Amino acid sequence: MIAALRAAGHKIDYKDSLANYRELRDTPPDAIVIDLSRTPSHGRELAVFIRGSKQLRHVPIVFVDGEPEKVEAVRRLIPDACYTPASRLKSALRSALASPPENPLKPAQMMDRWAGRSTAQKLGIVANARVAVIDPPPDYARAIGDLPEGAMYEEESTSGCQPALWFVHGPAEFQSALPSMRRLAAHSRLWILWRKGKRDDLDGNLIRRGAIDVGLVDYKICSINDTWSAMVFAIKKHALQSK
Repeated sequence: MIAALRAAGHKIDYKDSLANYRELRDTPPDAIVIDLSRTPSHGRELAVFIRGSKQLRHVPIVFVDGEPEKVEAVRRLIPDACYTPASRLKSALRSALASPPENPLKPAQMMDRWAGRSTAQKLGIVANARVAVIDPPPDYARAIGDLPEGAMYEEESTSGCQPALWFVHGPAEFQSALPSMRRLAAHSRLWILWRKGKRDDLDGNLIRRGAIDVGLVDYKICSINDTWSAMVFAIKKHALQSK
C-alpha cells in the first residue's frame, strides 16, 4: 500500500502516537489515511481528534479496510470520511483530495465522552474482569474506586488479565521494565500510571517517549484522581499521512 501511494506521487510520512499527530496542527497534510485493520480503536480516536482540531478539521480522512462491525462503528462517528478497501485506495484518495469536507461533523471528544464515567469504566474494567496490578501503591484500590460486579485485582500474575495497570515510580525503574511490559501489551490492554506534578521525575511526555522507543503507541489518557494520571498503550501499528 505504501509503495503504491509513493508510486502515485504521494509523499508518505508516519506518525506513531496521538502526541505526534498533534504536531500536524502546525503543518496540516493534504489527507490522512488510517488502516482500520490494525488497531481500530486507535484509528477512531485519531480521527475524532482530527475533527476536533480547527487546524485539521477540513483535512480529508480515508479509512482503509477493517472488520465490518468496527468500520461501521467508526462510520457512525465520522460519517463524512472516505471508507475503502486497500485495493481501491489510490482512487479513493484522489476523490477525497478533490472533494475535502466543507462542513465536517465534529464528534464528541474523548474527555467529553468520558464525563460522568467512573474510573473503572474509563480504564475499561468490566464485570468479572481480572485486573492485573503491577507495582501498585498501598492505596491503589481506593484510587481506582469501585469495581464492576465480579471484577477483582490480581497482584501475583498477569496471565489472563484484562486490563493491566502498571504503576511507575521513577524513570530508571520505568525504563528497565519497559521491554517486559511491551510483551504484556501484546495480550492485555496496558495502562501506565504515574504521579502527577513530576513527583517521581515522571510526566506524560517521558512516559510516551519511552514507550514509543520499545514499539508501543498510546491511544487514550485519563486522570485517575488528584494523584495519578494514566495512559493506555498497544503494540505499535501503522497509520499513514499522505501529502
